[in-house]
Amino acid sequence: MKRFFSDDSFWNTPLPANPEIDPRSEHCISLLQAHCKHGGFWINHDYWTIPVYEVTKETPLRPVHQRVVQPGETYLPSTGFRHGPGFGPLIPLPDQKSVPSREADGHLALVDYERRLAWDMWAARWRADGELESFTGMAYSLDGPGIFDPALFPVQDGESLHWYGPSRHAGVPAIAGLIMHEELRQGRIAHKLSFASCVNAFKEFVFPAIWGDGQLLGGIPEGAVLQLDPALDLDRFALSPAGRTIARALQEYGMVNVDGAKGAAIYAEGLWGHLDRSWKGLLSDQDMVAIPFQHYRLLKLPPVTPKGFDLKAAR
Repeated sequence: MKRFFSDDSFWNTPLPANPEIDPRSEHCISLLQAHCKHGGFWINHDYWTIPVYEVTKETPLRPVHQRVVQPGETYLPSTGFRHGPGFGPLIPLPDQKSVPSREADGHLALVDYERRLAWDMWAARWRADGELESFTGMAYSLDGPGIFDPALFPVQDGESLHWYGPSRHAGVPAIAGLIMHEELRQGRIAHKLSFASCVNAFKEFVFPAIWGDGQLLGGIPEGAVLQLDPALDLDRFALSPAGRTIARALQEYGMVNVDGAKGAAIYAEGLWGHLDRSWKGLLSDQDMVAIPFQHYRLLKLPPVTPKGFDLKAAR
C-alpha cells in the first residue's frame, strides 16, 4: 500500500498504548459539542478537500504561474501570495485532466511515486490560455518527515502563512493525513488523519503545525492531536465498513488539526477529476457522525507557540 512520507515520520507513527491526555481535553471537546451542529465528525470527500493526481517522469513539465489576487477573490487581504522554496518554475502537470477542488480553496496535489516527490497548491485554476496559476505552491519529498521547516518562511506574527507558500494554514503538507481511496478499499489506514474545525485557537499552534489561523481564544491549537477512545467498542455504533476502518485509524493513530472549517470534518482525497474511481458506494460524508464528540480526547499538547494569523488586524 502506498503511504506518504517516511515510515518513522510523525504522520506514520502509531500512538503509544497509554498516551497522556491534555488538561484542556474536556474543554476542547465541549467546544466541538457546542459549535458543531452534526454532533460528530463530517467527512469532506466531495467538497473542500484535496484532489491528488499521480504523475511520472514521462508527464510533461509545465509552468505554474503566480496567481495575482483580484478584488473579491479571497477572504485574505491581497498582501501578495507567493510560491514556496523549490516550487517550479516547471512541474509535471497532466494538462487540464488534473482538476483543482471545485470550491474557492482550489486545492491541487501531484505525487510522483517513482521519484518520491510531491507538489501541492492552493487556489489553483486553469487559465484561458491553457496554463495553470495558483496563489501558493509547495514541493517536498515523499520520503521525508512530512513536516515543513519553519525557518523557510519569514512569516510575521499576525500574517497569513498562505503568503509564503504552504497550502494549509497550519503549515503542513496538503496531502498529509488524507484518507485515500486505495486504503478504504483495502480496509486499512496506517497513518494519522487530518481534520479541520471551527473552534481553532487564536494565536496558538503546536508541532507539527508551524502556524495557525484560528480565531477563538482558548480553542483547539492547530497541530493538536485528537484520539478516538481506544477502549470504545465500535460495535455500539452503526458504522459502515469505511466508517469502521476510519474509526480504527483514529484509535490507533489519531488525527491532527490542520485547518479551519465551518464545522468539524475529516479529510478524504477528492476524486471528482478521476474517471477510474469514485467514492460512490464506498464512503459518504456521514460515515463518522454516529460517534459523538464525547468519545474523543485531546492528547497532551507539545509546547504551544503564541503566534498566528490575526484576521481582524489583517483586514
